[in-house]
Amino acid sequence: MFSHIRKNGLLLGAFALGTTSIIALTYTLTHEKIAQAREQQLLSTLNQVIPKQMHDNDLHLDCLKVPADPLLGEKAQRVFRSRLLENNTAIAIETTAPNGYSGAIDLVVAVNIENSILGVRTINHKETPGLGDKIDHRLSDWIFDFDNKQYSDDTGQRWQVKKDGGQFDQFTGATITPRAVIAAVKNATIYIKQNSTYLYNAQSNCLTTPLTEDKQ
Repeated sequence: MFSHIRKNGLLLGAFALGTTSIIALTYTLTHEKIAQAREQQLLSTLNQVIPKQMHDNDLHLDCLKVPADPLLGEKAQRVFRSRLLENNTAIAIETTAPNGYSGAIDLVVAVNIENSILGVRTINHKETPGLGDKIDHRLSDWIFDFDNKQYSDDTGQRWQVKKDGGQFDQFTGATITPRAVIAAVKNATIYIKQNSTYLYNAQSNCLTTPLTEDKQ
């Protein structure tokens, strides 16, 4: 009986080792491609929210990593600077809404030097299909409502869904998601305004490599 148990234990151990090896090999073969795809998506997103006529620098490489800040979520984020003829024109910043209906929502928010929003895009989310996923610009035009908006102390009360007395539409059956995104976009614009001098002038410190935008 002991021999039988030992044999089964060895088989189970061998199976576990084999499974772990396959997972490790799969990760080794794919993680670089996945990371490259994510960076390619980011480059495409940057070129969506900051018009090409506004910059002659490489947005992806003119990058500053900033430490975690309550206005940007719970993790370090990246800032991408837009410059034209060596003049500052805009900033695109990564930010996270930690309180989506199904978890964190990662966004990119672009703001020009007049603190007017150029564009917002959702990068990653787990919101409910058919409800909260309307924050994805490929599924709904809702995210474009931020274009050309400015946040100030005077307009602060307007940065809510209409149900709460604000200017932004809520989703039928899904109010938590737009509330979270609106708050995150507002906080990102506040962060940029408070730290603009540093954000534009600090030396690039992101570990990035040149990419070309995928035209497909």
